Amino acid sequence: MPRLRARRGGRPCREGSGAYACAVVDEIGLFPLGIVLLPTEQVPLHIFEPRYRDLITQCLESDREFGLVFADEDGLRAIGTRAAVTEVLERFDDGRLNIVVQGGERFRLVEVNEGQSFHTGEIEPVVDEPDPADEGTKEQALELFRRLVELTGSDVEEPDEGDAGGYLSFVLAARFEFAPPVKQELLQTTSERVRLERLCELLENAVELVARQEEIAGRARTNGKVDPPES
Repeated sequence: MPRLRARRGGRPCREGSGAYACAVVDEIGLFPLGIVLLPTEQVPLHIFEPRYRDLITQCLESDREFGLVFADEDGLRAIGTRAAVTEVLERFDDGRLNIVVQGGERFRLVEVNEGQSFHTGEIEPVVDEPDPADEGTKEQALELFRRLVELTGSDVEEPDEGDAGGYLSFVLAARFEFAPPVKQELLQTTSERVRLERLCELLENAVELVARQEEIAGRARTNGKVDPPES
């Protein structure tokens, strides 16, 4: 949970800040939602509440990002993602919007402010530790991706590792529908090695589950019996 506190000198520092390096605090409009947006991920949003219509309108008019933060019954999370509107799909006469947004850099929410129809947040960037994933883990993640795409028959393009910019974990995870708490775990992890290893575990579990479902479905089609070829 983000804690309200005063800034001192515009450079927030915390003991043991690690990946949260001292940085000039930025202020950004906040959009709390029951979803998690990963860096590079694109998601459609239907904007209907007046305060968030105000937020998105301001972002469109000034070409600004907003902060998408996961919120549920436990409250607002401290780590969120900068979001940019990449496409306006539809505008309705009553002011509602259908848009597509893309995840950018992560941030840590330092302080929540009121004053506009929507909340704004003072944020500082979240930076990964210098702990890259090894080549074996990268290849394992890509192979699990291919296997899961094959099992599900999904039309999902395989990412180019060279274009991932050191964030293969996010690029791969953004192509799957993981539960919000799982995605928040990945978002908060500040080691690409740890994050990709965790993603491999998630993909392995998914592959096993889909393969098991296929096996059960196959048995159901034959009443659980093998239909041998006629001699």
